[in-house]
Amino acid sequence: MRPAGRGELDSVYFDYPHFDEPRGSRRARLGDPARVAIVGAGPVGMVAALTLAREGIRSVLIESKSTFNDGSRAICIARQSFHILQSLGALEPFLAKALGWTTGRSFYRGRQILEFTMPDSPSEKFRPMYNLQQQYIEQYLWQAIDRNPLIDLRWQSRVTGLETRPDGVELTVSDAQETYKLKAGWLLAADGARSGIRKALGLKLSGENYEGRYVIADIQMPHDYPTIRRALFDPDCRPGGTVLIHKQPDDIWRIDYQLGPGESESEALAEDNVRSSVDLVLKDIGYTGSWDLEWWSIYSANTLALDDYRHGRVFFIGDSAHIVPIFGVRGLNNGIADAHNIGWKLGWVLNGLAGEDLLDSYTPERRGATLDVFANATRSARFMTPPSPGWRIMRDAALGLALEHPFAGDLANPRQMTPFTYAGSPAVLPDRPGFAGGPIPGAAMPDAKVGGGFLSDLLGSGYTLVCFDRQLSDQVSQLPDAPEVVCLDHPSEASRVLGAGQRSAYLVRPDLHIAARWLEASAEGIADAMKTLSFRKD
Repeated sequence: MRPAGRGELDSVYFDYPHFDEPRGSRRARLGDPARVAIVGAGPVGMVAALTLAREGIRSVLIESKSTFNDGSRAICIARQSFHILQSLGALEPFLAKALGWTTGRSFYRGRQILEFTMPDSPSEKFRPMYNLQQQYIEQYLWQAIDRNPLIDLRWQSRVTGLETRPDGVELTVSDAQETYKLKAGWLLAADGARSGIRKALGLKLSGENYEGRYVIADIQMPHDYPTIRRALFDPDCRPGGTVLIHKQPDDIWRIDYQLGPGESESEALAEDNVRSSVDLVLKDIGYTGSWDLEWWSIYSANTLALDDYRHGRVFFIGDSAHIVPIFGVRGLNNGIADAHNIGWKLGWVLNGLAGEDLLDSYTPERRGATLDVFANATRSARFMTPPSPGWRIMRDAALGLALEHPFAGDLANPRQMTPFTYAGSPAVLPDRPGFAGGPIPGAAMPDAKVGGGFLSDLLGSGYTLVCFDRQLSDQVSQLPDAPEVVCLDHPSEASRVLGAGQRSAYLVRPDLHIAARWLEASAEGIADAMKTLSFRKD
């Protein structure tokens, strides 16, 4: 929502572009069959298209809107998502604009009870978290898409029908000029929490709804507080409630404040009430300067998911597959990981580098990640928005204890998102004995300083073998279907991070998760691993 007198997209800091439906010569090929169709050009759908394009796969990306989503919406981008953006060639504008942060502070009744710092070190190329409004996220991804001839993005195009077949799907697509049929071998549904694709297939999300409701207000103000996430519990401005405050680029501040049980949503969303509520929050944090109201909306905390993220030739990614609470900034990052995961796997299958059984690993990996998010986010949601009087009594008792005993303040730590470990996945090999440390198979590959750069800069677009023995490197490079090989010094920072010996090796998947590791590696063992992980019948 926008203040009175301003248009729907009349922002104080962002110029929304307008995109027409396909026109001119493009229309002659609208009905040509597509290898992959993607419905929904939000961040998740665009990451999926860019991941497929990295594998050389063309896609048609269908979006009903004429521009980017309005309002800040998803604003926190985690370190692992920045690694994904780097792998897609979309990183530069994100680094230039986003605000990196490591620290959060929690307050109870005006007194600070916790300051947490997320793990960070000079060995990491990226900060643990970055703040950036969703408009910019979509703009920068679109810029990467606009440069890529393998992606056909069709704005103002709505899917009005879906027929599934053993060899693919047929979509009915309507735009301002006509309705046409589009056949695709595969479909990625990235059309959000109200997914029309999910509805067309008769599928429903299941899980829990929480009572906590929050108004989101974006305001512009020249406030000099650093980029530190603040949480206010039971503040004067919202007795019994919770307030979250995040700094964003362009002097935009995101304020989320909880509605009480008896507050009407329609009244809370009235502009005068939003302005009054924001004024009280700003008074609570000691800000007395000028500010401008930019945009506002409302959300509630839910943990909902499909039982299976695959339905024949249709894969669900992002909010079409699951809805998670915002606490711990897991929604956007979980969706980006979904898109990257199915994107590389489908690319490998379509390129003949892997058998279709590889696709069966998508649901176990990404639904497993969602359930892990639920476990962590549910704890945060119950703390931020107690679901019952009993929970509130326990929450307030813990906060009160934290006023005098610092250890209790840690209960207010939201535990920011970390990459899920795909242990037990069919696309990950069992761990081998002997390692005294280092990440296990299924975990995200950690970063380390290598020369003047970082290990993450050396990982290829396919499977990458990281090893420390030149002879092994030469042997593996001669293998049929050999992975890319990165040979590092031993000892080194990288070998210490990985707990690696001279003959150790790590095999890293295209999505930057570890597929296998060996304490004493051999070219034969690596060749067998590549064959197993290809899922090919030959």
